[in-house]
Amino acid sequence: MSDSLTILGLESSCDDTAAAVVRHAPGHPAEILASVVVGQTELHETFGGVVPEIAARAHTEKLDLAVEEALDRAGLSLAQVDAIAVTSGPGLIGGVLAGVMCAKGLSAGSGKPLVGVNHLAGHALTPRLTDGIAFPYLMLLVSGGHCQFLLVEGLDEFTRLGGTIDDAPGEAFDKAAKLMGLPQPGGPAVEEAAHRGDPARFAFPRPLLDRPGCDMSFSGLKTALLRARDERVAAEGGLRMGDRDDLCASFQAAVADVLAEKSRRALKTYMELSPPSPVIAVAGGVAANMTIRAALESVAAAAGAEFLAPPLSLCTDNAAMIAWAGLEAFRAGQRDGMDLSARPRWPLDRKSPALLGSGKKGAKA
Repeated sequence: MSDSLTILGLESSCDDTAAAVVRHAPGHPAEILASVVVGQTELHETFGGVVPEIAARAHTEKLDLAVEEALDRAGLSLAQVDAIAVTSGPGLIGGVLAGVMCAKGLSAGSGKPLVGVNHLAGHALTPRLTDGIAFPYLMLLVSGGHCQFLLVEGLDEFTRLGGTIDDAPGEAFDKAAKLMGLPQPGGPAVEEAAHRGDPARFAFPRPLLDRPGCDMSFSGLKTALLRARDERVAAEGGLRMGDRDDLCASFQAAVADVLAEKSRRALKTYMELSPPSPVIAVAGGVAANMTIRAALESVAAAAGAEFLAPPLSLCTDNAAMIAWAGLEAFRAGQRDGMDLSARPRWPLDRKSPALLGSGKKGAKA
């Protein structure tokens, strides 16, 4: 095997069916040769959220097609990749199982090694794919089903500094959109409305800022939004567009303030390690929100740390991050067999107690 590795990655933990091919040689930047993402928004929009059974069936129908397209775009055959990496958890179990079984079939048919990847590790290692940064760094993983601060000290060395104890921010945005009568996915819809609104009009709470530590809560914020909406509906006989935009802007500002303050606290802990090149990185779908990005960038600058956010195409679920995480694991000697199992829960930090609850887009870990 040459030093250069080419990995095929598969991702199907929620409602995006994805396949990608990533290549890397030591001492050189990683290359994303192809990245294919097939969304399912239209399949779920009438239900107001992801339906696990529908998602799993769609993955089963689309995975092989996504793999074929990714290989075609990369100009490679399956025989030319070194290994097959697949998300084997955490996530909606039907979707994860579809991906694992597809990867097993590809591995058995081609004789290529199989590498199971933690979906959260895929997000957490994305800055190494995009920017080649060294350990240790601080990662804020903020998505539809997960929200946690991770101290990333090695390929399989994660320490959770804090996380959400109920709804993840992405789930809160989706629920906020539903309350406002906005389409799904909720994050982009709420952000668009917030651009037109006044973020100071409604005094929403900033949960858990009165408590020490980096844990977060967004369920009460969602309830506060519901009450404010109902008050406007009762006063006006309906929800006017201006009120809706102000509600969205005030809600988004509250989420950004919580994430910014908790990031300050996590950065303080991280900086006590005296990292030679301090970095705070953000990944996950909510990392695409520009207001939140700007707030986090200001926090990083004040702490003297570099702020890194992936390209928008790598914020949401994708297979390039799975291929990269699999590449790093494969290079370190990891191999999985046909007994690789799909896991609905899979914490990165195995030392800390599990976070409570389960998000709509996957089990919290």
